[in-house]
Amino acid sequence: MTKVMEQIKARAAKLGKHIVLPEGEDARVVKAAADATKEGIARITLIGNAEEIAKNNPDVDLTGVTVIDPRTSDKHEAYAAAFYELRKAKGMTQEQASELMYDNTYFGMMMLKEGDADGLVSGACHSTANTLRPGLQIIKTAKGAPLVSAYFLMVAPECGNPFCEDGCYIYADSGLVQNPSPEELAAIAIQSAESAKMIAGLEPRVAMLSHSTKGSAKHADVDKVLQALAIAKEQRPDLNIDGEMQLDAAIVPDVAKSKAPGSPVAGHANVLVFPDLDAGNIGYKLTERLGGFQAVGPLCQGFAKPINDLSRGCHAEDIVAAVAITCLQTQI
Repeated sequence: MTKVMEQIKARAAKLGKHIVLPEGEDARVVKAAADATKEGIARITLIGNAEEIAKNNPDVDLTGVTVIDPRTSDKHEAYAAAFYELRKAKGMTQEQASELMYDNTYFGMMMLKEGDADGLVSGACHSTANTLRPGLQIIKTAKGAPLVSAYFLMVAPECGNPFCEDGCYIYADSGLVQNPSPEELAAIAIQSAESAKMIAGLEPRVAMLSHSTKGSAKHADVDKVLQALAIAKEQRPDLNIDGEMQLDAAIVPDVAKSKAPGSPVAGHANVLVFPDLDAGNIGYKLTERLGGFQAVGPLCQGFAKPINDLSRGCHAEDIVAAVAITCLQTQI
C-alpha cells in the first residue's frame, strides 16, 4: 500500500463513519466490505440477500458487516413513503416509490437521506447513470454547488513516478460532465482543488489542460479553457491555477521552463483539469493501464451528502479506497 493510501485510510478510520455498499451481488464489493471492516476504516452495510451473498462468497469472512435486504427490511415502507414525498411533485406515485425501494441503490440512497448511513459507494457492476440518477433525485446537489462533477484520485505506484512529486494526482472531470461550458469547467477546477486539499492533503496546483500551451495554438476549444481559467481566477483568486497548457508543460519541469516560463503551476501541477470527458476518461485509463497508477473513482463532488461511483473495471482494493475517501468527504 502506498503512503498516500495509508494516510487516507488512517484519517478515515478515526472518523467512525458508516458507509453503505448497495451491490451485494458483486464479489469485489463483498470482499471490499469485509476488508474495509477488518481494517477498521468504516462500519459497512452491504445491501443484498444474506443467504445469496454467503453462498456466492464462501471464502469471505463478513464478521462485523451488516447485511440488509430491501425486500425484508422493516425500513422499506418508511423509506418508500419518504421517497414518495420527495418525488410526488414530479409525478411519482406511492406504488412506484414502493417498487423502487426494492432496488438496492435507491434503498441505499434513502438510508443516506434519512441519516441511517454517512455515505454510499456504488458502480462496480452498474453504470454511472444507475448510481447518480437516484443520487440526484434523493440527495440532490449541495447548497451553493453549481453542478455535480467527478474526479479520479490517481495514486502513483510504490516504485514512484519521476513527475508525481506528491505521490498522487487529481484528474477531473474524468467521469461525468461530457462537454463542460467555461462556467462548468471553472466550477470543476474549483471543486477539484477543494477535493485535493480535503481528501489527499495536497496544496493544490491546478493546471487547465489543452492541446495548446500559452497561445501555441488557436482554436475555439482553447478559448473555452481560457474563459474557464478567467472565471476560476475571478471566483477564487486564492487558488494557484494556470493555463492553458499541454500535459507535458503541466507536469514536466524541463518542458515547463521552455513552454510556460514564469508559470506558478507549470511543471508541478497536481490537479489536472481536462477540457472534456473524452480527454479525462482517456487520460485516467492511460495513466492507470500504462503508468501503473491506482485509479480510485469516479469520486463525486457537489452532492449534499457523500456519494461515489466506481469504474466497472475496479478491483476490491479500489472499492476499499473509495470507502475511505467517502468517509473523509463527510467533513466537507
